[in-house]
Amino acid sequence: MKFRVYWEEDESVYRDIAVKPTQNFLQFHQAILTAYEFDSKHKATFFRSNDNWQRGREILLEKDSEPRKAEPLLMTETPIGAMVRDPNQKFIYLYDYAKNWTFLVELIGVAKDENTKLSYPACVRKEGLAPSQYGTKGLIGDKLVEMEEKYDLNREGMSEDGFGEEGEETEGEDDGMEEAGGEDENMF
Repeated sequence: MKFRVYWEEDESVYRDIAVKPTQNFLQFHQAILTAYEFDSKHKATFFRSNDNWQRGREILLEKDSEPRKAEPLLMTETPIGAMVRDPNQKFIYLYDYAKNWTFLVELIGVAKDENTKLSYPACVRKEGLAPSQYGTKGLIGDKLVEMEEKYDLNREGMSEDGFGEEGEETEGEDDGMEEAGGEDENMF
C-alpha cells in the first residue's frame, strides 16, 4: 500500500510512504516522522477520515482517559490494512498536540507484490521542503535572527526593516529582474 502524506498547511509538501497492510499504525507513525525529519518526543494520533477530511475513529499512540464517542484503537494493535475500507482511504495524522502538526494521509496505490529491495515502511517519494519541527533557533533566540539568516536581510543599503529605498539597488546586485515598464504600479 502506498500513502501520500500531505502537510496540511501546504499540500505541495508531501511524502509518499509504502507500507505493508500487515504493518501497524505505530510503524506508519514512525515512518511519517522519519520522512518529515521530526523527532518522536510527542504524542500522536490517527483518525480514520472520509472524503471531506472529517475525523472518524481514532487510533492512539498510547491510551489516555479522554472521553470519546467510540473507543479508540491503539497504534501498536491496529494493522493498517484493517482500517482501509475504500480504494482512496483517508486518515488524518496529528502530531505534537501543543504544536498541532496535522497531516492529511491518502491511500494512492495498492501493489499486489512487495518490492523486495524496500525495507517497509519506506518513504518512496519526497516533494517540497519539510516544515521545521521547532523552527531554526537564532543565537539570541530572536525570530529576526532566523529571518536574517534565511533571507539575508541585513545587507548594506537596506533599512533596518530589511527594505531598500524604492527604485534603489544595492551595489553589485543583479538578480535578473527587469522593470516591467511601470505596469506593476497599479497592481495594488
